[in-house]
Amino acid sequence: MKNIVLFGPPGSGKGTQAEVLKDKYNLVHISTGDVFRHNIKNESPLGKLAKSYMDDGNLVPDEVTIDMLKAEVEKNKEANGFIFDGFPRTESQAGSLDAFLNEKGETINGMVALEVAEDLLVERLLNRGLTS
Repeated sequence: MKNIVLFGPPGSGKGTQAEVLKDKYNLVHISTGDVFRHNIKNESPLGKLAKSYMDDGNLVPDEVTIDMLKAEVEKNKEANGFIFDGFPRTESQAGSLDAFLNEKGETINGMVALEVAEDLLVERLLNRGLTS
């Protein structure tokens, strides 16, 4: 099983690169943002909990985020591996992800850090805002 972490700021191309890796290695792409939006839209218990933090202007605790990701992994038990897009963002989250994968006899096989010039990131995000 291959497990890859994509790391970079918004607009750096994580989603684009995830699609390439997903197709090449037959992996499941788990985007933290997509997982949050799905859970909130479908009013899952974790989505409601995350929304309550967000509505109060607070960050969603790591435990809630990792529980959402665990659920996504469990939904895809037959996967050849996963691309984690936007997670982990902190050392604590990295530890949680490692512990979860270790429980399954798995590990992170690689990390791709995407670095893009700030002016290009701003341009990409402004263009994204026009179409989304």
